[in-house]
Amino acid sequence: MPQQKDIVKIAIQMPGAYPQLIQLDQKKPLSAVIKEVCDGWNLPGPDNYALQYADGVQTYITESNRLDIKNGCILRLTKAPGRCAEDLYKGIQSSDSGVRCDSLKELASVSTDVTFAQEFISRDGHLLLVKIVEDSNESNAIMTHTLTGFMELMDHGIVSWENLSCVFIKKIASFVNAKSTDVSMQQVSLDILESMVLSSHSLFLQVKQEVTMERLIAHLQVTNLQIQTKAMALLMALLQTAGDSDRQDMFAFLNKKNLRQYIYKNIIHSSGSVQDEMAHYLYVLQSVTLNHLEPRMRMPLDSYNQEQRDVLHGLRQAAFETESENSLSNERRRSLCAKEFKKLGFSNNSNPGQDLVRTPPGLLALDTMFYFASRYPDAYSRFVLENSSREDKHECPFARSSIQLTLILCEILRIGEPPSETRSDYHPIFFSQDRLMEELFCVCIQLLNKTWKEMRATQEDFDKVMQVVREQITRTLSSKPTSLELFKNKVNALNYSEILKLRQTERLHQEETLAPPVLELKERLKPELLELIREQRLNRLCQGTMFRKISNRRRQDKLWYCRLSPNHKMLHYGDVEEDTDNPPIETLQEKIPVADIKGLLTGKDCPHMKENKSKQNKEVLDLAFSLTYDVEEDSLNFIAPSRTDFCLWTDGLSVLLGREMSSESTRSELEILLSMEIKLRLLDLENVPIPDCAPVIPKPPSNYNFCYDFSQTEQ
Repeated sequence: MPQQKDIVKIAIQMPGAYPQLIQLDQKKPLSAVIKEVCDGWNLPGPDNYALQYADGVQTYITESNRLDIKNGCILRLTKAPGRCAEDLYKGIQSSDSGVRCDSLKELASVSTDVTFAQEFISRDGHLLLVKIVEDSNESNAIMTHTLTGFMELMDHGIVSWENLSCVFIKKIASFVNAKSTDVSMQQVSLDILESMVLSSHSLFLQVKQEVTMERLIAHLQVTNLQIQTKAMALLMALLQTAGDSDRQDMFAFLNKKNLRQYIYKNIIHSSGSVQDEMAHYLYVLQSVTLNHLEPRMRMPLDSYNQEQRDVLHGLRQAAFETESENSLSNERRRSLCAKEFKKLGFSNNSNPGQDLVRTPPGLLALDTMFYFASRYPDAYSRFVLENSSREDKHECPFARSSIQLTLILCEILRIGEPPSETRSDYHPIFFSQDRLMEELFCVCIQLLNKTWKEMRATQEDFDKVMQVVREQITRTLSSKPTSLELFKNKVNALNYSEILKLRQTERLHQEETLAPPVLELKERLKPELLELIREQRLNRLCQGTMFRKISNRRRQDKLWYCRLSPNHKMLHYGDVEEDTDNPPIETLQEKIPVADIKGLLTGKDCPHMKENKSKQNKEVLDLAFSLTYDVEEDSLNFIAPSRTDFCLWTDGLSVLLGREMSSESTRSELEILLSMEIKLRLLDLENVPIPDCAPVIPKPPSNYNFCYDFSQTEQ
């Protein structure tokens, strides 16, 4: 007799028949289950049938995924994937264009299922689609269904992209290059080309040769947001896959066509907000462009390189008007140069090149200094001469400050880091400037001098000043200024006194909250506040979150939604469209009883992170978590949209599992709530010192004769 844990109570439907309610034995072969269902409806040939989910994503049930079936699931008896593949294969070859169109439309829909895709590809169905594209004798509608079905089939990774013919690639490229092609057809064609480029270098070369950059830029200028996004996706794939020389050529062409200016005016400053997908590609473009500076950042100065030495001496000569050096003796010239390099702020004044040996920032620091000196000569001279005339201990060293500032900007702008698969935090200011790094440096080096004076800093305070400057830049960039002028105004308004106020606000009453009585009060308040955070986490899970499915080969645009039922007993989830906002719980067909959840895994322990260990970067690992349920093999895998969502979900799930909340958000929010509660309770004690220990209780009086006796009636 089967054990209770192996029995699942489900319903099975079939058009034109009464549903069957059965107890599915998970240990029984699927073929035997299908035979019993067919016998219940007197259907011959059970081999021609299969089970499929009736709602949501209508996936075929196989031996490998049958354990996903839960109590209460509704399945449907339908054609077996092999039979369905055979029928569609024949329908696609029909002489009737209507039958061909319907068959291809259905193919585009069912190809999302991997079981069907394997059956269809085993019959060389994908080659039939390739032939339709190569012949190009069909209508736009039929071609769109053909391309969509082909894309879905290839997305499973069963067949290599490299097996495609040159004729096919040329045809797909021609759909993208054509000026009057069906919009849906162009959209899926751009999608196919993106996958080709990301799959191999040889296909990248073919696509780059066939697709003109001018057409891609033209697609970015259309009003259709989907075409715009897909064109940007292909452009980013080309830039990321290209070698250094190819990438330089492509950037030169894009600069010539004013791509940056167009994006700034028509995408960033468009009437609607920038969509998540487009925001990601803008971030990738920013990252790939800024990474052009990486070779200079990683290269130390070569003291024997005459060109680099000339640039160094050019900085010195631009700052100081000196008498003709040719008339001086070598010893006098060396002494003068050393003196002037010292005034410039180099630590090693006899050999200033030694200051630029450290990488990063390497030669990039020399480039930024030279750009400032040549682009803003008056500001450069004023900075150097002003600090030369100060007392030695109060002078701000230009060279040392510039080298450290360049390093800080490299870290803030993430120069040298490969683009993340999930980030979308681009800086709008990047698209307002051709040379963002250099222009930011010019603003920030003058800010540094201003902050140095405000802090009345000496050489010993150098690190403190740099910390304040980093904070000024980071806080200003986080407000997403859209122009350099706006950045300049905001960062200069955020002076040292403002930074101190912000810091003081953030740690207000920090000292007095460490008094023993206050700490004891905190401990008493903690349980109540933790319960408040638990309620918030569960309410957030009930509200639900949209998660993105990340593919190994490309940035996937499929979404799914997950939410907790109001009674906190079920997790409901299912695939949704991108424009869906807070879908009703009834539309999410998949569900997991909370009682069945066995564990919560995070980071590299997650099954979906172990499968692609080599391809996962740290950011994706930091956002990954999984739920294990029933048996160890089953898991529901998540990649949170942000670190905040990760913390909310892992905390909420920990509460459901009866565990402690351990995220940094919980610690931060508990600290904030405790701080607010303590402040409210200490309002009456303002300016009253709180003793470390309770006052001594005085001895009781010798008698209580001083008490008034209310029992006696007044005369």
